[in-house]
Amino acid sequence: QVQLVESGGGLVQAGGSLRLSCAASGGAFRVNYMGWYRQAPGKQREFVATITTSEIKNYADSVKGRFTISRDNAKNTVDLQMNGLKPEDTGVYYCYARAFSFARAASGDYWGQGTQVTVSS
Repeated sequence: QVQLVESGGGLVQAGGSLRLSCAASGGAFRVNYMGWYRQAPGKQREFVATITTSEIKNYADSVKGRFTISRDNAKNTVDLQMNGLKPEDTGVYYCYARAFSFARAASGDYWGQGTQVTVSS
């Protein structure tokens, strides 16, 4: 079972920065896509950014130019550098991974437990 553990959330003023980190662990697996989603209070979970093993990056329009996603394939980690934060960026941020589990001989989608990001105005 692939497990994802996030860190780095917190409270920041508008215009500030935060860096989120996520590490995948748990047996023999190969991680393909990694990324971040977020969920604001009363809203559905939404896409923020993803990155492939070849480091092709994709961003939501709302975060382009402000957020930067990166990964370390050797360590199975993914980071999200968030600059120029806005109150509308507030929410729970979830790490995501699409990974192939050798034990299960199958690919699956895996999620972290989430980390709170709060941006005050």
